[in-house]
Amino acid sequence: MKQVKFTQMKDGTREEYEFLTAHEIDHTRHTADRLLKALVELDESLSGYQVTRLGHSLQSATRAWRDGADTDWVVSALLHDIGDIYAPYNHDEYAATILKPFVREQCAWVVQTHGDFQMLYYGHHLDGFDQHKRDRHRDHPCFDDNAAFCERWDQASFDPNYDTLPLGFFAPMVREVFDRTPYDAEVIRPGHREPLTNPVIAEERAT
Repeated sequence: MKQVKFTQMKDGTREEYEFLTAHEIDHTRHTADRLLKALVELDESLSGYQVTRLGHSLQSATRAWRDGADTDWVVSALLHDIGDIYAPYNHDEYAATILKPFVREQCAWVVQTHGDFQMLYYGHHLDGFDQHKRDRHRDHPCFDDNAAFCERWDQASFDPNYDTLPLGFFAPMVREVFDRTPYDAEVIRPGHREPLTNPVIAEERAT
């Protein structure tokens, strides 16, 4: 079978849906490659900064890695703005939706809400923006994690002179994350928190 015969889903047979499921499973195996390609396309998005959106994403991930962050944090930092092209008004939610089945709940929440936290740095300069929008999340257990994510990795990563690691360095980590079984309880770990920084690992990576 090369393709199904039905033109309405309700007319499909068991054989046809088994055929489609096999194709979909194979398609998901290449998610990491599609995301890496989408990161490159960030170079075509929002301009005006001293670095491109790809440069910002790579710099954020580089800072996370050099802070001794684990793979979930590094990949989340790398992909946190992946929605800039297709979802400019809710890019954070877009990125979190992609990450949610494959990373710790803590990381997905931080990515999902980082736009509110970033407002601290520029909201007071623009009419109609709430500089303290992050305060609506004050009671969330990962509030401090998001504040640190934005302070250490996001808002700081617009420096054209920073020694940023290339996309190829992070590609194996992206593939590792998206090769995981989606929604694996041992990965998602609801309520579990890992520190953003690990000084011991950071020192090892610096040598």
